[in-house]
Amino acid sequence: MRQEDVSKRDPHLPKYFFVTAGKALSPVSELNAFDEALMNAGIAQCNLVPVSSILPADAVEVDFVPITPGAIVFTIMARIEGSEGDSISAGVAWSFGVSEEYGRYGIVVEAYGKVNKEELKDELIRKLLRMAEVRKMDLEEIKVKIESIERIPKGMYGSVIAAVIFVPTVDYHKVKRKLYV
Repeated sequence: MRQEDVSKRDPHLPKYFFVTAGKALSPVSELNAFDEALMNAGIAQCNLVPVSSILPADAVEVDFVPITPGAIVFTIMARIEGSEGDSISAGVAWSFGVSEEYGRYGIVVEAYGKVNKEELKDELIRKLLRMAEVRKMDLEEIKVKIESIERIPKGMYGSVIAAVIFVPTVDYHKVKRKLYV
């Protein structure tokens, strides 16, 4: 059975997702900077569970959805922390495509490092194209979301994140679908 046929019937497959990013500096610790980066991305109140990099065939990208505090939220996340003097970037790239074996579905890659945005963007696109190649998948539009801090100031810690967030079913009623004309 093709993936798109299964996803229309299976209530366990995510129906909606959004992409977010955040960054923060903290004089206290990398952990505090990470927490504040999550706050800036609007997802600090979530119990985040990392998953691998596949978007269901009929998943719809939507605008940011405020998630209910305490909800268990599946995410594909890139993150990096650093200290004074570091330049740090984290990003995700995603696209839907069609493979002969499974039909239409999406793939996501994440990357992070002590690099600038352009270097990270190149890495993300290379990774995504390779994922598609090994899956014999023809991709649609490639999208990229990157967050960075050019130079962490003296006496500070920094954190940047970029994440694909699968909207939990409890919050489906909050979804406002993107309208494309």
